Amino acid sequence: MAKPVVAVVGRPNVGKSTLFNALAGERISIVKDTPGVTRDRIYADVDWLNYEFTLIDTGGIEPDSSDIILSQMREQAQIAIDTADVIVFLTDVRQGLVDADGKVADMLRRSKKPVILAVNKVDDFNKQMADVYEFYNLGIGDPHPISAASQLGFGDFLDAVVAHFPQRTATEEEDDTPRIAIVGKPNVGKSSLVNRLVGDDRVIVSDIAGTTRDAVDSKVKNHGKEYIFVDTAGIRRKNKIKEELERFSIIRAVAAVEKSDVVIIMIDATEGVTEQDAKIAGIAHDRGKGIIIAVNKWDAIEKNDKTQKEHAQKIRQILSFLAYAEILFISAKTGQRIQKIYDTIDMVIQNQTMRVATGVLNEIVAEAVAMQQPPTDKGKRLKIYYVTQVSVKPPTFVIFVNDKKLMHFSYVRYLENRFRDTFGFAGTALHFIIRERKENS
Repeated sequence: MAKPVVAVVGRPNVGKSTLFNALAGERISIVKDTPGVTRDRIYADVDWLNYEFTLIDTGGIEPDSSDIILSQMREQAQIAIDTADVIVFLTDVRQGLVDADGKVADMLRRSKKPVILAVNKVDDFNKQMADVYEFYNLGIGDPHPISAASQLGFGDFLDAVVAHFPQRTATEEEDDTPRIAIVGKPNVGKSSLVNRLVGDDRVIVSDIAGTTRDAVDSKVKNHGKEYIFVDTAGIRRKNKIKEELERFSIIRAVAAVEKSDVVIIMIDATEGVTEQDAKIAGIAHDRGKGIIIAVNKWDAIEKNDKTQKEHAQKIRQILSFLAYAEILFISAKTGQRIQKIYDTIDMVIQNQTMRVATGVLNEIVAEAVAMQQPPTDKGKRLKIYYVTQVSVKPPTFVIFVNDKKLMHFSYVRYLENRFRDTFGFAGTALHFIIRERKENS
């Protein structure tokens, strides 16, 4: 089951980034006293008690005027509504209740999504509670007093957040229908590809970037097999500047990737790989998803017998961390190689769920060690005692060694390459966990 997504929404300078960093456990967002300094939507994995979720720091509001702040807050709220399972609406006890809070609260209330109201900068619960009660006027439930800077009040606040997480049902546990997210920059052809795969025009397609208003999961049957395509919503307002478009599409990509088994990263053949493509690809890679790179608009490229190879080399060079990903050259417009996508999805899922017997794994490692001796440091050599696979999606292996410090990244990569040479694992990341074990244990 995908991790729930929690988005933080709020006016400039109420402490969104400070809260995000406190929950994420590291200083990821830039925090300054100047409103509007959070330039990128940033996400992090958070766990609270037995719950894990993806936290999204929305940011992105520029304090040019009260009208602009309100319009951007509405945009920010819409992003949260479209993508999050739970929305945290952060307010500021020192600034008090303002008009913008009320207007955004109306929008959040109408969304029917769970909204947790947090009142930040409450450093003295005894003295400031009367000011906290003012926020009941928003009409979106109990205000939770917190201090993000001092990390006070987090227990009750987080309990309220996780109480709204979707409960896994027996049906969901048994449903192993593959979920495929189609992600990429605005106007790369995501909706056109969904329509081709689904077989009807369920998604609005337009040349204007950002005309997809809502994410719609589509269940499709192909040659007797079922698939669920997780479409990524586009941008609601069409007059946003390019930077805003990129930020909004990144946050939606995070939410879509979180809900999927396989990610199709769409790249515009006429543009090549962009910085934003690399960001989205990095999200999918970090999450250990199966990955297919679909180079769209291939029909618009003048070609000779070397064109495809040259394009593939450029993609591999820029997205070097995705050496395992499959690359397909397609045209959502003409239908070129669309059926090949289904075949590739099947292959990637098979590799994602592959289990290798422990005995076979250790034979491969023994051969690899014989071919290339493990590293040494100050006369001490790395010893690999044992390897076992502990999970799938992605295939995850635990390697027991005598000293973790001796297990250099380069040797882990060497073992990974040996595993890939032997078993394939095309289209899926592999994860390795290094554990120390005493020699006599």
